[in-house]
Amino acid sequence: MVDNLKNRTFLHFAIFVSLLFGAANGVSAQTSPAATAKAITPEMLSASFAEVAKRVESAVVNIDTKGKVPDAVSKDEKPQGNVEDLLDFLRRQQRRPSAAVGSGFIVDKSGYILTNAHVIEDSSRITVRLQSGEEFVAQIIGSDDETDIAVLKIETGRDLPVVKLADSEKAQVGDWVLAIGSPFGLAQTVTAGIISQTQRETPYASVFQKFIQTDAAINRGNSGGPLVNMDGDVIGINSQIATSTGDYNGIGFALPSKEAAFVYKQIVESGKVRRGYLGVSLDSVKPEFAKVYGLGGSRGAIVLNIANKLGAAAKAGLLANDIIVGFNGDEVKNAQDLIARVASTAPEQTVNLTYLREVGSNIERKTASIKLDERPAKASIVSVDTPKKLPVGGKEELKPLGLTVSELSPQLIETYKLQAEKGLLVKEISPTSFIADVKLSNGNDALTEGDLIQRINRVRVTDLKTFNEIAGKFKIGDAVVMHVLSYNRAGGTFVPKIVQFTVQ
Repeated sequence: MVDNLKNRTFLHFAIFVSLLFGAANGVSAQTSPAATAKAITPEMLSASFAEVAKRVESAVVNIDTKGKVPDAVSKDEKPQGNVEDLLDFLRRQQRRPSAAVGSGFIVDKSGYILTNAHVIEDSSRITVRLQSGEEFVAQIIGSDDETDIAVLKIETGRDLPVVKLADSEKAQVGDWVLAIGSPFGLAQTVTAGIISQTQRETPYASVFQKFIQTDAAINRGNSGGPLVNMDGDVIGINSQIATSTGDYNGIGFALPSKEAAFVYKQIVESGKVRRGYLGVSLDSVKPEFAKVYGLGGSRGAIVLNIANKLGAAAKAGLLANDIIVGFNGDEVKNAQDLIARVASTAPEQTVNLTYLREVGSNIERKTASIKLDERPAKASIVSVDTPKKLPVGGKEELKPLGLTVSELSPQLIETYKLQAEKGLLVKEISPTSFIADVKLSNGNDALTEGDLIQRINRVRVTDLKTFNEIAGKFKIGDAVVMHVLSYNRAGGTFVPKIVQFTVQ
């Protein structure tokens, strides 16, 4: 078993000695940082890295996977007469499986290993190689697509060295870290860097993936390996890189160990991850929304849509545009905060929500007790981030806020079954207008051509006259909240979103 570092590393010891020495010689508190900086030499830092690596490496493993064998060519298929066709026919007859490499680390002496789910995806055989060179066939205990984490198990007949999952919330920007893994299959490779940022979102990440960003070199094959702090404890699982070349560009991402620990515990106990689910789509309250609705602060999660009409939220009577501000007595900061709280609560558990509802010109405070459903698989949750554009049309146009909008034509109402939907259609967005740069929380453009604007600052808009009266009163610095529908052509449905911005 790899012992956790009980004593400070050489780096921390050097800082302590420097401070102690300074105090003993009458050095003031104001000058001690400079003295400390002089005391930390490259040799001392190198010794710290070496000590951490030595304690961790024995628990880091190399993972080799063999993919499933591709289908053979049809028995009825015959090679053609030319040489190229014959060679292609023979190549397909060989049916060679694909191969890939990755990394992982042992978290239990009985042989449980954490890695990325994409490392072992679609594999028919997984081989784990220890630092000693021994190889073992691994069994998949379970995986979680939402976080890209998988748990493997090997049987060795003895206790194995392990690493400890630390509290990743204590990690700070600027902290030194080491990344250990098998880039390009080069096992036990150690790289050093610092934490560049925490809670970093990346394209295509799920709502449960807020990464630790680091400049420690991470390359293909590092996936699933540990990111460790200077105490030798794991604070993240190396999962992604941002690159223009396919390899290291100085920006790597590790899933925080707190989320990894939650997933690991559930998979070992039940073989899968079960998360609570409300059955709604959400957006966060921003300063503009708080100002328009008189909330007194930008806190809370807005219910955009009741996604599951038979789900937990629907049964409890929640409606679109309700603003959830409390969860079991605690304040809800934003949509991500609420999702995390709900997901970390077991399905079938009853939770208490506090929410605000717009009733006429008033905002009423309400409460509800809700029995949570189980969050469905990632693939079955419809994304609201990539709606298609509704074809534009209409008879009149106006250009306030840099928008060209029009009333719905009878043809559009009939074609897209809009009898129940009212609003003004966005025909064009001026590229020089500030509104063209407004983004949603996910980084997508807030407004796109073909969107249907239904409400502005709590007033319903169905004609150009009303829209012009409202928009004409806006001044620089005013807060604006739009309730908008985007047409998803693939599903033939309308996806709600809330656009919040300040007039510039």
